[in-house]
Amino acid sequence: MPMRQMKENSEQHFVIKSQLQNPMNSAQKNPKTAQNGKGPPNQESQNAKAQNQCSPPSRNRGRRRGRGGRKSDQGDVFMRPSSRPCTAADKPVMRETSQAIVPALSNGSVGNGGSLCQSEMGFPSSSKSLTFPTRPGFGQLGTKCIVKANHFFAELPDKDLNQYDVTITPEVSSRAVNRAIMAELVKMYKESDLGMRLPAYDGRKSLYTAGELPFAWKEFTIKLIDEEDNVNGPKREREYKVVIKFVARANLHHLGQFLAGKRADGPKEALQILDIVLRELSMKRFCPVGRSFFSPDIRRPQRLGDGLEAWCGFYQSIRPTQMGLSLNIDMASAAFIEALPVIEFVAQLLGKDVLSRPLSDSDRIKVKKALRGVKVEVTHRGDVRRKYRVSGITSQPTRELVFPVDDNSMKSVVEYFQEMYGFTIQYTHLPCLQVGNQKKANYLPMEACKIVEGQRYTKRLSEKQITALLKVTCQRPRDRENDILQTVQHNAYEQDPYAKEFGIRISEKLASVEARVLPAPWLKYHETGKEKDCLPQVGQWNMMNKKMINGMTVSRWACINFSRSVQDSVARGFCNELAQMCQVSGMEFNPEPVIPIYAARPDQVEKALKHVYHACMNKLKGKELELLLAILPDNNGSLYGDLKRICETDLGLISQCCLTKHVFKINKQYLANVSLKINVKMGGRNTVLLDAISCRIPLVSDIPTIIFGADVTHPENGEESSPSIAAVVASQDWPEVTKYAGLVCAQAHRQELIQDLYKTWHDPVRGTVSGGMIRDLLVSFRKATGQKPQRIIFYRDGVSEGQFYQVLLFELDAIRKACASLEPNYQPPVTFIVVQKRHHTRLFANNHRDKSSTDKSGNILPGTVVDSKICHPTEFDFYLCSHAGIQGTSRPAHYHVLWDENNFTADGIQSLTNNLCYTYARCTRSVSVVPPAYYAHLAAFRARFYMEPDGQEGGCAGGQGGGKGTRVAGESGVRPLPALKENVKRVMFYC
Repeated sequence: MPMRQMKENSEQHFVIKSQLQNPMNSAQKNPKTAQNGKGPPNQESQNAKAQNQCSPPSRNRGRRRGRGGRKSDQGDVFMRPSSRPCTAADKPVMRETSQAIVPALSNGSVGNGGSLCQSEMGFPSSSKSLTFPTRPGFGQLGTKCIVKANHFFAELPDKDLNQYDVTITPEVSSRAVNRAIMAELVKMYKESDLGMRLPAYDGRKSLYTAGELPFAWKEFTIKLIDEEDNVNGPKREREYKVVIKFVARANLHHLGQFLAGKRADGPKEALQILDIVLRELSMKRFCPVGRSFFSPDIRRPQRLGDGLEAWCGFYQSIRPTQMGLSLNIDMASAAFIEALPVIEFVAQLLGKDVLSRPLSDSDRIKVKKALRGVKVEVTHRGDVRRKYRVSGITSQPTRELVFPVDDNSMKSVVEYFQEMYGFTIQYTHLPCLQVGNQKKANYLPMEACKIVEGQRYTKRLSEKQITALLKVTCQRPRDRENDILQTVQHNAYEQDPYAKEFGIRISEKLASVEARVLPAPWLKYHETGKEKDCLPQVGQWNMMNKKMINGMTVSRWACINFSRSVQDSVARGFCNELAQMCQVSGMEFNPEPVIPIYAARPDQVEKALKHVYHACMNKLKGKELELLLAILPDNNGSLYGDLKRICETDLGLISQCCLTKHVFKINKQYLANVSLKINVKMGGRNTVLLDAISCRIPLVSDIPTIIFGADVTHPENGEESSPSIAAVVASQDWPEVTKYAGLVCAQAHRQELIQDLYKTWHDPVRGTVSGGMIRDLLVSFRKATGQKPQRIIFYRDGVSEGQFYQVLLFELDAIRKACASLEPNYQPPVTFIVVQKRHHTRLFANNHRDKSSTDKSGNILPGTVVDSKICHPTEFDFYLCSHAGIQGTSRPAHYHVLWDENNFTADGIQSLTNNLCYTYARCTRSVSVVPPAYYAHLAAFRARFYMEPDGQEGGCAGGQGGGKGTRVAGESGVRPLPALKENVKRVMFYC
């Protein structure tokens, strides 16, 4: 069976040698730290073994390039030896590490077997040319425990799996119709031509059997009642020709070796067949949506409002793991359109009586958007329930609608339904539904139609609907575990005829997995506070008796009040309380604003912002306004986004928004969290890892290390022209790795690869100029720290398994090129880690009654890490639940190391990732995703506000070179995002 191959791109260059494989990392002993809760690690004992200074950057091995004027020397400036090495005088000393990093050599070779060919080699023609790092052993750190996972062991069948190609003529676009045709074929020919085989069908082109069919090629004729929408006349029989042709046999021996860890590559075809087989029965019993199945019978649907309801269902996927084949089962919920009479649906949607008054133009547009594409069935013809898909609604009421009967006469819709069906239309003031195409549209009165059950709602949900849906999906761990077990029992896989046919057996017990709870890291606060350091307990701590380690000064600030319900005196009182909290937390905050609090209307946001900005500039005589506080109404529509866009791309203002409800009800915890956000927006740091300032983090503290986070957010379903937004953040302090600068860029719709990581463009004066987000952030790190990064750790969020190879090849190449553009042979070793949150693995406490093994919400403890049994058979991945649950069931993050030139041990990368989760700037809790990836997501989300109302294309914001970069194929209409102001992109503006 054919493997999916990557498209060869002649325009891209690759810097990794074909057939390249990272060697298995050797075990490395990590220095033990005293994390027993009684006090911070003993720094004196660490210092006794430390060197006198942290490693300075290596000398510049490249030649200066004198061409192209001053700006072309930027790379050489970047690479000059640091004038500020990390010495014992200004930085705490570090532990000597036994692991040396082999730098890039002048001939392009690299220490872990890679090849840095300076963009002279083409991409491998296939993903087979690249293998991901193998697991460097298993982690040992932390307190061992047992957890349960929603994975169910699946016994590998001992039968041959065969694939057959299916061609149906005439071609059918509906998978449901395809399935109906094949079901009829199996019903007619199973006992004869199919040799008693019960095949599984994917609904498109492939049919699978356990054992061979009696033929290699055969044509069948199948007659089927036409289910397609047809207005004129009764349904008719349609005839289809079905050709079944043998393609290939799946290699189960290959799969067995892969699951046993004896092969690095898994046979995707065999896994796909088994997945389809186990889904076949559920496809018939439930409503399929992606990899999930839903039914109103699983649990009673809950109303979400506006004609929608939540259906419960389950997710199912077969996965290769260390324990063998595993069936991953999880609970799921989704919004469906309620099967209501259309008039009732419209009344719910509009929130008013529609039976006695006509629809306004705005109401009609709202109804048209909601019903377009929805299937309805007629109710005026007794037992005949013909189904149609709505294409629109009429602009005229039903009583005014007429259509030609012949060349000479017209008939009204009201008359037609009365004469043809004896149906009297009562609500003639309402419009009709239009079904069919625009050229030959047919009219159906709303009162004669009902929405067909089982249609998933794919458009955007309102805030109220999202809240209601979250209530349905939010289950305590014990309840979710019980529901998963009930689902497995209800599905009765041992009775499934398809599972029986293919010899697949599914366990009904949750997988029991060995796990470890990693210790929380010690956090360092300012020396002037009563508590100078802190050890978080169960993923939480607070700011009591602590001061920010780097509290910033805010001397010049202003406040603008967009909320009519907040009086001047209330706004002043709130600002005073916030200023006091900032001071208590360790900032210097001037209690008096530059100008009195300015009240403004929400619909005049730009005018108000510019007024306050210029009024402050005049009073400050050229000095910059450092901070703008903004009080917003609780329901503020586009106000928040407009304010951020104007402040960050036009005026260059750092802003902090506060909702009216928090202004009236002043809460100390809320004020403390806002003060944390203000401090990092101003360029400060709230806390740092104690091990970081003591230079004790393996593979981070020894040499200048930059940690990147990257994410791409895509537009919601239904937004077909909106761009995707890419964001990259990078640490700007070393060895602390707490402060991050960020850049954002818009790119082609649903493009996952980050296009502007590295780019070049032609300048008439300077010639070919290099730029892009990686290059800019490397330069920014150099300016901020005085060091050049000698190691890169890259956390990439939002990549699905099917895109691993493509994203790694493209983005690692961009990182290489960005480094090489700064100096020839500058190639710091890279570790590339994908972070996944959209998976369905859940971990449960082994004993829910044991309070010592759960947090307050009943979830597993923060720091729980799993790298065995349910993880990949050979590759370097792990699940980490780094946060304490609040409500519902915690979702662990899944980390998959796709490239590792730094030779991390399992303990090394797991501990680093867990410890970083305690440095998130916006709260005093550990978070569920490593902060650089979290920040990249926040920055990408923020950039959506920067797009012009008509700007449905994309471009770049914050990067050097702006929109001058070479355009990518398929992005001919790309428009740059407005650039971030320099003072904004240096700080964590997105927090």
